[in-house]
Amino acid sequence: GRCRLLCKPSALAQHLVRSLGRSSALWGGHWPWPRWPQLQMLRQLLQVPEPELAVARELLQLPDTGLVALDWLVGPRGARSSSSGGSPSSVLLLIPNAAGKVTGGLLQLGLQALERGFIPVIFNRRGHNGCPLTTPRLQPFGDPRDLREVVTYLYCRYPTAPLLALSEGSGSGLLLAYLGESGSSSRLAAAACISPIFRARDWFEATMPWLYEWPLLLHLKRGLSRYVGSLSEAVDMTRLLSSRSLRELEETLFCQTKSHPTSWEAYWERNEPLRDADEAAVPVLCLCSADDPVRGPPARSLPLELFRSSPYFFLLLTPRGGHCGFPRRGPGRCWGHEAVLEFFRAMAEFLRVEERRKGLPRPR
Repeated sequence: GRCRLLCKPSALAQHLVRSLGRSSALWGGHWPWPRWPQLQMLRQLLQVPEPELAVARELLQLPDTGLVALDWLVGPRGARSSSSGGSPSSVLLLIPNAAGKVTGGLLQLGLQALERGFIPVIFNRRGHNGCPLTTPRLQPFGDPRDLREVVTYLYCRYPTAPLLALSEGSGSGLLLAYLGESGSSSRLAAAACISPIFRARDWFEATMPWLYEWPLLLHLKRGLSRYVGSLSEAVDMTRLLSSRSLRELEETLFCQTKSHPTSWEAYWERNEPLRDADEAAVPVLCLCSADDPVRGPPARSLPLELFRSSPYFFLLLTPRGGHCGFPRRGPGRCWGHEAVLEFFRAMAEFLRVEERRKGLPRPR
């Protein structure tokens, strides 16, 4: 009930205010320790989804012979419910953080989406989460080319289904870059970002909480160590595996390459998430907490002017919630997950009403 929705006034914004206001997601029981964002963040990183999810992996080959992995969540014993909350045919693409860490929170969200009739699938970048690395190239922070191939594939596989996308933490940089570069050709009906990182260069250069940085750094190094042979022809693997920060690892991996070295400044000119934000043409909900210890203080880390000027960006700002936490009482309960699923339901409802009002034919 203490959340604020920052956006440009519009009919869509009014509909979203009414929908979220009626939703029980923002009015549930509070977590016992609301002023401990670090503890909330640790809970989000370590929690295990219940019940355990079954996953079917699919490898998608890209034009340069690289591979990305799609993990389809088929649920406990393959059961899928079609309860209210979203279109039964909606495909929900889940994007983990930039380190490729599939957290228990993201899996729990996938389970909730499955129970509400969505078709959830997790996007794993090159070399992440056991995806084979067939080229000496990984995906830069804000390079959406691989994601564009995945969206095109999903569009061809489910031509009549609405495509939705949701990102977690630093993985939002990839989704925001894709929305900006693609504009009205994104093929997405709506998107949501949970605790997004908007200003990526500032984020890498700032001091991050060790409780967050070190687990992700170790997760990345463990994955990269599997490809020492193939990556050694492109980067200095000794320096890469001895990196002591996420910035040092990012700079070694993408700026200090042996074939095409570049500067830190030039790298971020091509990879800042909001570089083309004005071109985005898809409703995007950004769920953020004012006490997020990873993103940083709201005054310098939230692009408030973007939400005031763009009719497509909506900021749901809460005073407490940590980074990707937003907990409330009950096992595996995160009110943030219910809020973004309600957002997708509200977007689908609004579009249906607009189509009927204007007499527009539904896309085939």
